[in-house]
Amino acid sequence: MIYFDNAATGGFKPSAVTDAAITVMKYLLANPGRSGHRLSVTGAKAVENCRTVIAETFNASPERVIFTKNCTEALNVAIFGTVKRGGHVIATTFEHNSVLRPLTHLKNTGEISLDIVCPENGKDIVSAIKEKIRPNTYLIAATSVSNVTGLTLPVKKIGELCDEHGILFLCDGAQGGGHINLDMKRDRINLLALAGHKGLYGLMGSGVLVVGDGVEVSPLMFGGTGSESMNLDQPKDYPDRLECGTLNLPAIAALSEGVNYVKDNLNTFSEILLCYTDAMIKKLSRISGVKLFSAPNAAGIVSFSINGLPSAIVADALNCDYDVAVRGGLHCAPLTHKYLGTEEDGLVRASLSVQNTYREINYFTSAIERICRR
Repeated sequence: MIYFDNAATGGFKPSAVTDAAITVMKYLLANPGRSGHRLSVTGAKAVENCRTVIAETFNASPERVIFTKNCTEALNVAIFGTVKRGGHVIATTFEHNSVLRPLTHLKNTGEISLDIVCPENGKDIVSAIKEKIRPNTYLIAATSVSNVTGLTLPVKKIGELCDEHGILFLCDGAQGGGHINLDMKRDRINLLALAGHKGLYGLMGSGVLVVGDGVEVSPLMFGGTGSESMNLDQPKDYPDRLECGTLNLPAIAALSEGVNYVKDNLNTFSEILLCYTDAMIKKLSRISGVKLFSAPNAAGIVSFSINGLPSAIVADALNCDYDVAVRGGLHCAPLTHKYLGTEEDGLVRASLSVQNTYREINYFTSAIERICRR
């Protein structure tokens, strides 16, 4: 099968990633940091090594790298852990439901007021956000890259705006992490949520919340941390403040290798995906009936519609008749589709990795041409 669904989860894993997970499952069976014996200590060192690699990659403090089971959990920890009753939050129309649903819940329960902004009437997204800032605005949530179109938001400008007004900046790095350069300090990001299994080449079951220096996040979960065991309150220090229970050591060890793989190749990978998406967009633009919603981008995302066909039908035809994996539908980002006017039929999303080839792109666009003719 040709795999063009990398925005959902990365299809290719470097051998170092899978080898790390297998090694842990075969030989490192102990709970990291819970005992004093050699296996437990070795597991704890593997966890700390991953914290260090992520901290170096995103310019943060290692102890403020928090492991979660996915990016959704990281976003929920950030949103609920910083909530200010009676406060105001701003998000963009390009957000995933992992941001929209927690914020909508807080709005519906009267905890916060919420504005969702989009670029319209000639305004860019930063200007649209700036117009909505109130004296009680305490959080701005913005994705780094739209999971629908591959649009890259001006993260640094949004971060600078937040810094100027003393507002926390939560950046959803699910699609941006591993594809674009994200720097906590340079971009003034206070909270960065990452999906380990996408652009960072890790396994499913790995997510990360990176907490900026000086930012305080209240825990959502309480339990054993292997530290301060006589204290019935959750420890105050990071990472134990936000981590409890047994960590997913195989996924964390694998993520460490995945981040290393990306860190050394980020610029090259970004250039390759820009070329791939440019080639696919150019070929699709020549097919009658295809409407494109993406520009060339470093996240490898190309979304489009075919006149008169629901996106799910096209995705199913590609799967059944051509052995190509893509995603149709609304991609858990309903407001993006409403903004694009595609909420009824959704979009076909092809999301590439650097391991894909021009030959696969040619085959895919030929399949789309045949579907249009049929």
